[in-house]
Amino acid sequence: MSGDLMAWYPRATKWELQPESDSQPAIRPTQFIVHSIIAPWTAKRVYEYWRDSTNLESHFGLGYAGDLGQFIGTETRADANAGANRRPNGTGAVSIETASNLQGSDPWTDEQVEELIRLGVWLHQTHDIPLRICRTHDDPGMGWHSLFPQWSTSGTACPGKARIAQFKTVVFPGIVARATGKTTDEEDPMAGMTKQDIYDAVWKTDAIGAPADAPDSKTNKTWQAQSILKDVQVRVRRLDATVTAQSAAITALAGQIGKGADTATVVAAVQKAIADAVIKVDVDINSKEG
Repeated sequence: MSGDLMAWYPRATKWELQPESDSQPAIRPTQFIVHSIIAPWTAKRVYEYWRDSTNLESHFGLGYAGDLGQFIGTETRADANAGANRRPNGTGAVSIETASNLQGSDPWTDEQVEELIRLGVWLHQTHDIPLRICRTHDDPGMGWHSLFPQWSTSGTACPGKARIAQFKTVVFPGIVARATGKTTDEEDPMAGMTKQDIYDAVWKTDAIGAPADAPDSKTNKTWQAQSILKDVQVRVRRLDATVTAQSAAITALAGQIGKGADTATVVAAVQKAIADAVIKVDVDINSKEG
């Protein structure tokens, strides 16, 4: 029999292995053991491998993208953990194979980490698997395949150094924190916000110190970010116009050298050059932006 419905994790896609699901003995789950399958497979491909290529299997398979499949109920023995599959007293381990590179050297993706945490919490809540890393090979708790030699038939480095470190520092602490309520699956704080909401929050918050030379700086001490930006734009345009006018004046003056022109002629040439330059600035910048 396939076991109680609670032995099937609601977040996982159910691909039930037969005849194993019906023929293998029941267990009382006391451990959660994580593996790397040493292949970049999806959860469905893991299922197909168990179904078509071997008489071994894990309870779960997890792809890089967080796709999660379940193949055996968690109250039925699966054969991925050697001596931890099922003990004489009927206890056993729940196993999960996770996609990895061919060397088993890469860390879990963020999506994999999230699903491992969620599954660990569910196993704790459903089967009362303790929130601790196993202290011995038969101690109830959670761990990784290479933690104890009794969990493998010929020795293993699974799931790899990077993932063992992740399990210790990210996955297991995440399971504990979430299961004990120290953190929760909070809703996205940005959910429901529109672009206008974000714009208003960023640009219309009146909290930036007003420019010291603003006419009302003593009474209007803080400005919105959009007002600061507008003020900067005005100052930059003025500076650009000034620099352009000065450059035009210098060029005009240089053009009069050696021509013997009287002062009035020089002044007129400079004034025309400045006027032309200012008009050009206004056309190139202000008109185009308008």
